[in-house]
Amino acid sequence: MPRPRKRPTGAAGPDKKGLSEKRSRTENSENTSAKLENASPQKTSTSKNCGKNLSNYWLMKSEPESRLEKGVDVKFSIEDLKAQPKQIACWDGVRNYQARNFLRAMKLEEDAFFYHSNCKQPGIVGLMKVDVQFVRMMKRFISLDELKTYHQAHKATGGPLKNMTLFTRQRLSVQPLTREEFDFILSLEETEPS
Repeated sequence: MPRPRKRPTGAAGPDKKGLSEKRSRTENSENTSAKLENASPQKTSTSKNCGKNLSNYWLMKSEPESRLEKGVDVKFSIEDLKAQPKQIACWDGVRNYQARNFLRAMKLEEDAFFYHSNCKQPGIVGLMKVDVQFVRMMKRFISLDELKTYHQAHKATGGPLKNMTLFTRQRLSVQPLTREEFDFILSLEETEPS
């Protein structure tokens, strides 16, 4: 089993005692806590500023179904996060440089959507706080297809999801969201699926 990845310097995290507890849990776990992604860097306006705290809102992807990567199961669902001690886990396994820089830019208590990816029905399933702590399940599942429909409509009308990173840099497992994007997606909980 490969050694667990070290938390990036300056990244958000709990006190040292909490971090060491989570490290030992990660080391002994059969599950790693984040999707490993292929690095395919592209220069964008987002990547130029990724060292700065662009956002207080995030979308973080993880795979809810088992898949082996170099002999390690990379499965980590929102249910796995809920099952962790104090419902807190270290988000590791991020290899893409831009996603890592976004991870470093995060601060404690910032809100993030938990997104299930690389599965039969990808979409947003819950809320968490960075570094990651379960907050609650979404009132309803918000599918990728539904978000894509709004994205297409907003591109034409100038709505809040017109430039959403989920559709402009699909492969990033850690993505910033604007306040408008976050609030709009949160409001979808109260509506019927489109």
